Amino acid sequence: MSVSTPHSNAAATPGEQEKATRQGGRGAGIPAENRGSTTIADTVVAKIASMAAREVPEVYNLGAGVARAFGAMRERVPGGSSSITQGVKVEVGERQTAVDLDLVVHYGAAIADTAADVRTNVITAIERMTGLEVVEVNIAVDDVRLPDEEEPEQSGRRVA
Repeated sequence: MSVSTPHSNAAATPGEQEKATRQGGRGAGIPAENRGSTTIADTVVAKIASMAAREVPEVYNLGAGVARAFGAMRERVPGGSSSITQGVKVEVGERQTAVDLDLVVHYGAAIADTAADVRTNVITAIERMTGLEVVEVNIAVDDVRLPDEEEPEQSGRRVA
C-alpha cells in the first residue's frame, strides 16, 4: 500500500500516530472555511472504512482468522470489546489515503461483485467525510461464512 504525497508523514516516529493535515491560510483576506488547519488521524479513516465495508450486506465480518480469534477472546474478557478497525489497515498522507481490508463474506455471495461494492462504499464514505483522495482499496477475502456455522456464544456467562 502506498500513498504518494508531496509532504508525506513518513518521517513520523514509530510511537507517533499518523495524521493527515490540511493547512489553510491566515488573515482577513482568506475565506473563513480556509483559515486554520484540519488534522485527521489514521484511526478516523480506519473506522470510516470499517463501517462502510460492513454496510455491504454480503460482508459477514472483517479480519483474518487469527485477528477474529483474538477479537472473540477480547470480547469474553470482562470490560473487553472487539475493535471496530479489526481487519482494516490504512496509510494516510496529507491529501491521499490507501486502505487494506480483510473480509469474510457470506457463502453464496459473488465475491468479485461484493469486493466492487465494498470498494465503492469505502471510497465514497472516506472521500465524502474527510476530503482525502482514496488512491486504492485493496481487499483480501480470507474466509467464507457457511450457513451452518455456529455463531460465537454471546451470553455474559464465562462458565457453563
